[in-house]
Amino acid sequence: MSNLQILAPFNGWCSPLEEVPDAVFAGRMLGDGLAIDPTNGSLLAPCAGEIITLPASAHAVSIRAAGGIDVLIHVGIDTVQLGGRGFEARAQPGTTVRAGAELLRFDLDVVARAAKSLMSPIVVTPMDGLTLRQCRAEGPVAAGDLLFEVTGVIAVAKQRGLVNGSGADASGADASGAARPGDAKAAQTLIMTLRQGLHARPAALLAQRARSFTAQTTLAAHGRTANARSVVAIMALGVGQGEEISIQATGADAVRAVAAIVAAIQEALRMEAVAAHGAPVTADSVIGPCAGGEMAINSASTSCPADSPVAGTTLGLLRGVIAVAGFAVGRATRIERREIPVVEAGTGPALESAALERAQADVRLSLGRVAKTGGVTRREIIAAHLEFLDDPQLNETAQNLIAAGKSAGFAWRTATRSCIASLDALDNSRLRERGDDLLDVESHVLLELAGEARPVTIPLPERAVLIVDDLLPSELTALDQKRLLAICLGRGGVTSHVAILAAAMEIPMLIGLGNAVRNVASGSTVIVDAEAGTLQTAPTPAAIDTAHTKVESRLARRAKMQAAAQTDCYTLDGTRIEVFANLGNVQDAATAVVNGAEGCGLLRTEFLFLDRETAPDEAEQLATYQDIAAALGSRPLILRLMDVGGDKPLRYLPLPAEENPALGLRGVRTALARPDLLRTQLRAALRVQPSGSVRLLIPMITDIAEVLAVRGIIDELRAELGIHHPIALGAMIETPAAALIAPALIREVDFLSIGSNDLTQYTLAMDRGHPQLAARTDALHPAVLRLVAVTANAGTAAGKMVAVCGSVAADRYAVPLLLGLGARELSVVPAAVPAIKRQIRALRIEDCHELAMKCLDLASAAAVRALVEETIGPGENMQ
Repeated sequence: MSNLQILAPFNGWCSPLEEVPDAVFAGRMLGDGLAIDPTNGSLLAPCAGEIITLPASAHAVSIRAAGGIDVLIHVGIDTVQLGGRGFEARAQPGTTVRAGAELLRFDLDVVARAAKSLMSPIVVTPMDGLTLRQCRAEGPVAAGDLLFEVTGVIAVAKQRGLVNGSGADASGADASGAARPGDAKAAQTLIMTLRQGLHARPAALLAQRARSFTAQTTLAAHGRTANARSVVAIMALGVGQGEEISIQATGADAVRAVAAIVAAIQEALRMEAVAAHGAPVTADSVIGPCAGGEMAINSASTSCPADSPVAGTTLGLLRGVIAVAGFAVGRATRIERREIPVVEAGTGPALESAALERAQADVRLSLGRVAKTGGVTRREIIAAHLEFLDDPQLNETAQNLIAAGKSAGFAWRTATRSCIASLDALDNSRLRERGDDLLDVESHVLLELAGEARPVTIPLPERAVLIVDDLLPSELTALDQKRLLAICLGRGGVTSHVAILAAAMEIPMLIGLGNAVRNVASGSTVIVDAEAGTLQTAPTPAAIDTAHTKVESRLARRAKMQAAAQTDCYTLDGTRIEVFANLGNVQDAATAVVNGAEGCGLLRTEFLFLDRETAPDEAEQLATYQDIAAALGSRPLILRLMDVGGDKPLRYLPLPAEENPALGLRGVRTALARPDLLRTQLRAALRVQPSGSVRLLIPMITDIAEVLAVRGIIDELRAELGIHHPIALGAMIETPAAALIAPALIREVDFLSIGSNDLTQYTLAMDRGHPQLAARTDALHPAVLRLVAVTANAGTAAGKMVAVCGSVAADRYAVPLLLGLGARELSVVPAAVPAIKRQIRALRIEDCHELAMKCLDLASAAAVRALVEETIGPGENMQ
């Protein structure tokens, strides 16, 4: 056989290896080939041959074809961590198979939710002496189609002594590797601490290192040996965590070869730690002696301070932690943060105290203005900053210092730095990350005291990749987002507010890169791979060209996905499902339209009422609602009436102190207690053009009388404004009471909208913000699902729409259950719309209903999630 044809092992979208979000595969460290994003879950043999490896996890398989050519198919990226969940082997290692034989099955939905990516490389390994031709172009591919052809098979077979393709042993050793008398020898025995053992990625690292030396290097485990240059042979050893492996080398550079293999295992440990925990293993990884002088390698994960050792800084490559996934190529850019000067001595306690209070009041106002211009994420972060600004301990410390004769600036800085130091001493990384927020609040106040304006915008060059030690939330929001491609920080945390903001802004971000970021030349071209966790600081021209091609390809793919989301959404059996977006401002509306939202399912109007000294008047509200309606075009706008009071207090609306605000005056209760505010809002909403484009939604309903009261005010205002057509009015189902009276409630409204966040916390009697209980406030608890079912059944019986607008609507586990229970509209964050539409189009309502009914009889949210994960998948009910 002169050439070997490799066929597509499954249906899907064919892409070059560069598209795979993994440096080992994209860099062809394992070998050359193509990748497929699969659309079915049956993996067929791409050629005839012997199955060399098919691990217990069944996430990958390799075949040795005629001529001793090894072909590896790896389903998805980081799928070894599933431990076999979602995979089923259909063949056994050592058996000979024909091309097209089924080798394994996998559950597309299970794997997609848990894996880094479904992109599945099909590679020939190693490529020594081989070349590929007739490689399939990027685009759709069907199982059995020709992917590529391997040439040079006969020459390689002769070199390996395998002309007939039947003489290879498990080691994959070649005839040219025989040891010569007098060669140096070296050996080392290790205990493997990689959690997933020697799977494809670490095997590739070891093989790459081994090929760098002339010494014949072998690995031994379980009584078998493998050529260290062969990825497939290493994988075939089946070395797992805690098992012993011996490295042996013979040749002039044997000692260095063994040391290189040990270093490769260390590097694999670092990569595993980043993938599993988001934190690099440092150079302090312990290599210690085992019994008998052998060596064990242990990993030690760390946080990401600026002075932490960097996991891999050779050859212009820095390794960090992925805070926001993505890929970019651009110019290294820095911004400078100056220390705001303060004097220590004050001019008198009364004057300094008054100055601090004025500065804090001004900061509150400015932060409130900023909150109105940003999305929900920014408003939540600003709310946290306002909490710091009003923190009693922080202010008490500052006032004590002022009383001792210090200036307001010195006292404020000393107090905040003391709090930051206390947070830095904690073991909890999330709490340590709040130090940046304190630093941000500190600078706001100090600038006010100094009479300086905070920069509204920080200039950036085109295609900027920001490379700094750290970044404050206010600095990020001041950057020109149109010019900012990516962010790389020397330190930081994945749950820091600046990381959360970057995610909301969809800006790729790496953190924990260490002090080496200070050595990156400003203006130089860098490549940020926030999927492999690397920053290339000195890429070659060829690498830059490849990176630009990858960026263009990704943009094109994203555009296709967004384009697909522009059409109406139907399930496989033709049921119409509307996918709306939850909005907080005009910018959100524009983003929603781009992502294919069919309307606004929930406009949180409280952003107009919070963090200000007076209530918004009718003109201001009308202008804001009209702008949002214009951004949505002809799409529906569901406007939730003021949901304030209780947990969202207003400075201009004094309410009695409440022991439990969540159970007090909030939502419609506050609105009816202040009908002047409610009437102003309703008038503004009713005046939005075109008339009737706005639908109104009443929050926190527990009684039909509340609906009738609001309806009465609306009818009065319609008469005043000369509006003769009816106005659609809905009620939010956020309490068990509202759900249980839904059959009666639906007669008085035009639609129902389930607010799953509040419904969950009220049903389970757990505060969703409570640090110990937040993780247990799961909307898939059967008790919550039963209330959803009661509500949806009421809507179905009345022939009226029931929507879900809480965060559960964007939960992939929840979507089939919500549809199965009868919801026909989901409202999610704008960025989630394309993915939710894609999922819905793969579902059948009958199957969703059957699954939902089973879940209602389960005992816990965990059991529900387990059943959903077990049930939905390719070729089964939901696909």
